[in-house]
Amino acid sequence: MKALLDRARSFKRRVDFESDEYRKLAVGQFPEALFITCSDSRVIPALITGARPGEIFELRNAGNIVPPHDAYGAASGEAATIEYALEVLGVQDIVVCGHSHCGAMGALKYGADLSGLPRVDAWLDYARPALEPVLGDSGGDNGRATTSSSEDPALREVVQLNVRNQLAVLRDYPVARQQLDAGRLRLHGWYYEIDTGKVHELDADGGFQVHDS
Repeated sequence: MKALLDRARSFKRRVDFESDEYRKLAVGQFPEALFITCSDSRVIPALITGARPGEIFELRNAGNIVPPHDAYGAASGEAATIEYALEVLGVQDIVVCGHSHCGAMGALKYGADLSGLPRVDAWLDYARPALEPVLGDSGGDNGRATTSSSEDPALREVVQLNVRNQLAVLRDYPVARQQLDAGRLRLHGWYYEIDTGKVHELDADGGFQVHDS
């Protein structure tokens, strides 16, 4: 923690806040995309995309899950973020990004005992039903996902299906559906490999492909 504090304290000295770039940020934000991804500390949207401050609006939670828009009744952080991004910020692109070695999806895939984590278990219930066809033990260690650097292909399948499923849920949000119908919104599915840095993009055929720059 000390290293984090030291870097935070020296941030102003390391960045030119007198530049026009940072002065413009005080006027308002105009992000190009809403980036929905996992809370995993190894997944850093700005690092992956090379985004500068103000370029992406972020929504992060365990498993990059988009709950049904009416799941919480009157309010939810996810619904509020999506609504604000589309209605106020005018974001025209939304990325749902899953990743390799995902603990949330691993817990579902390998049937981890979540009795000691009831809130986590309840949260994953939003994703669990649509993933049922690909869940079940495929070699995990007593219900725990593998921790090796080489990811189980079966876990990759779960993560990628979850990205497709969350995009489908997102399309059911009235605010998103209106923008999609008007041609003002594009949805993207990504799968990020932590150990290689590769970004796989969901194509029109439903597969994930790596596009070389």
